[in-house]
Amino acid sequence: MGKKKKTHYGMKKSNKAKNGKFYGKKRELNKAKKDNEKRKVVVGTFEKSRNFGFVVPDGKKVSTDIFIPKKYTKGAKNGDKVLVKLTKEASKNRKVEGEIIQVIGKQNAENIDFLCIVKEFELPEGFPKEVRNEVNNIKQKIDVKEIPYRMDFRDVPIYTIDGEDAKDLDDAISIGKAFDGNYILGVHIADVSNYVTEGSSLDKEAIYRGTSVYLLDRVIPMLPFELSNGICSLNAGEDRFTLSIIMEIDENGKVVSSKITKGIINVKERMSYKDVQSILDGKDERVLQRYSEDIEKFKLMAELANILKKRRKNNGYLSLDIPETKVILNEQGRAIDIKEYESTFANEIIEQFMLTANEEIAKTFEELQAPFIYRVHETPDLEKIDELNKILFDFGYKIEVENDNIKPIQFAKILDDVKGKNEEALVSKLILRTLKLAKYEPENKGHFGIASKYYCHFTSPIRRYPDLFIHRVISEYLLNDNKIGPKKRRRWSEQAKEYAERSSARERLAQEAEREADNMKMAEYMEDKIGEEFDGIISSVTEFGVFVELENTVEGLIRFDNLGKEYYDYDEKHKCLIGHNSKEIFKIGDKIRVKVIEASKALRRISFERVIDN
Repeated sequence: MGKKKKTHYGMKKSNKAKNGKFYGKKRELNKAKKDNEKRKVVVGTFEKSRNFGFVVPDGKKVSTDIFIPKKYTKGAKNGDKVLVKLTKEASKNRKVEGEIIQVIGKQNAENIDFLCIVKEFELPEGFPKEVRNEVNNIKQKIDVKEIPYRMDFRDVPIYTIDGEDAKDLDDAISIGKAFDGNYILGVHIADVSNYVTEGSSLDKEAIYRGTSVYLLDRVIPMLPFELSNGICSLNAGEDRFTLSIIMEIDENGKVVSSKITKGIINVKERMSYKDVQSILDGKDERVLQRYSEDIEKFKLMAELANILKKRRKNNGYLSLDIPETKVILNEQGRAIDIKEYESTFANEIIEQFMLTANEEIAKTFEELQAPFIYRVHETPDLEKIDELNKILFDFGYKIEVENDNIKPIQFAKILDDVKGKNEEALVSKLILRTLKLAKYEPENKGHFGIASKYYCHFTSPIRRYPDLFIHRVISEYLLNDNKIGPKKRRRWSEQAKEYAERSSARERLAQEAEREADNMKMAEYMEDKIGEEFDGIISSVTEFGVFVELENTVEGLIRFDNLGKEYYDYDEKHKCLIGHNSKEIFKIGDKIRVKVIEASKALRRISFERVIDN
């Protein structure tokens, strides 16, 4: 499904699992408690003095060196990367104080950057023994005794379409046409809940993790490899169990009927976005010959995807065309290039099909009033709209608000207007900053960004816990003719609330870790570019300087001292800088020439100075 990056609370003090919850193990209790607190651990580089030590922190969480009393240095040596627990806050006469709780490794050791991010964000490392024991008992072939209870799709041409390096293939599609000309779209999702049962050690660990975390060239998975890349992955040529939804869609993109069922499939082809796009372009003879008998299927997919996309756009779907960054690493893990992630219409096909499946599932179970987890995206605040309009005014755009009523179509109209213009990426980013964060909730509140009344996450149970949870609910309803007992309803309703909150928090943590990993490697890439000049665009204006984004998506800061000899006033209302004497203005979207004057992998910081033509 495109780039899979392109993210607990109310713990009970109990030694045993209760009602299938995940609070059983001491490890989970201790770690989950931290999720409610501000993290008080820092990763940094140790420097040793005669009677004490200090740590220079990575990133920007702590802005000063951390004093380490000699008895708390844990044998660390100069240049070691260490994990520090903060013990005392800074005061007038004292620095921040801490104690080393782990020596991670040497500064230039293999995988050290990855390990530092893992330690800083307290991400899980490996799976506990009880989880490994359960995994070892799961067979890597389907149980043939279950086949009679499932709809058999093995004679239907079914395809996975993913990035070339994807391993956890949890969604597949089939397509055809009915006699009346309607499209028949099948979305087949790995039946992970068949293997990860409620209350099991695997389930508890998945709840704790909440999501897979994608750190550049590696992943910290929600589920062990034997599931995520094995029996749950929809690998071509292998019989796999699915939870499938078959939808009949008319020529206007409306779902006129749907059927949800347990299924068994055998994927015909494992397709990449690149090869599907080559088929649609009709130019690569090698690819056309290789998939000659499948070409019409992919053309039919593109036809339906265009119809669905048009319907969404008419409803106000926000197509934010924001370039995603892809950092290229060499075999040693060093950043050697930064590119914009390539996205084609083949990516759009999968996006449109998965959106449709997610909406239809959410609508069906909202109508059944089932215990459920929805993906919610609420209407943006009016104050944020006002701030956005002040900036958009300079580009000649405005979000129209009538009687305090904000509709997605107003945003969509501007995104259409900027299509293909120089300011397209910038305006898209400004709109993204204005929107609220999407989150998981047990109540359906709609999704503003996709202009949909119903939405959930159903299509990625290998890497997101909410998907896995609702698969369990859906399976129960299928088994019991759309009914559920009051006891199970109460339990699942409680769990939906807890797991939605936890999954939202874990998602945010994962996104922060992924962002910091990217920032680290971007800074590393720019370290040998000191003194070089680049063209950029001002992406943000603050009271301490302006942020500039280069063509390769790298962003750095020009502080006031490096803007020139002029003194600049910060106009908060219009988010711009104004020269005190010259009245020169710097605002978002302005082109600017910069020189790289600092790039620090440890601080994850890049600094520029303005290049002034003589």
